[in-house]
Amino acid sequence: MSEMFVFSCIMVLSVFISSLSQMMLKKSSQTTYSSHLREYLNPLVIIAYTLFFGCTFLSMYALKVVPLSFSPILESSGYIFVTIMSYFFFKEKVTKRQICGIMLITSGIVVSSLFA
Repeated sequence: MSEMFVFSCIMVLSVFISSLSQMMLKKSSQTTYSSHLREYLNPLVIIAYTLFFGCTFLSMYALKVVPLSFSPILESSGYIFVTIMSYFFFKEKVTKRQICGIMLITSGIVVSSLFA
């Protein structure tokens, strides 16, 4: 297994965790709180932002090996993760347009990986 592959997987893991924290923030936003302060200082929001912070370090670590020009390509997988998680966690409908977008993103990642 090449070093580039391992560090690319770390980058994708970072994007996945970031997508998960976005889901946590959305879940928190659907709750009504007694004060504005509680909207931002509740466990779900604090954990989500902590995960975002950790993802920054994971991405920086992965960029030690992954070329900077390849980073946006891997980070586009976040759109796929968010769409799939929204479907399962929030029962949101996935439209044909979103499916086409996911296929385009996936094919772009594959093509870029093959020719990188």
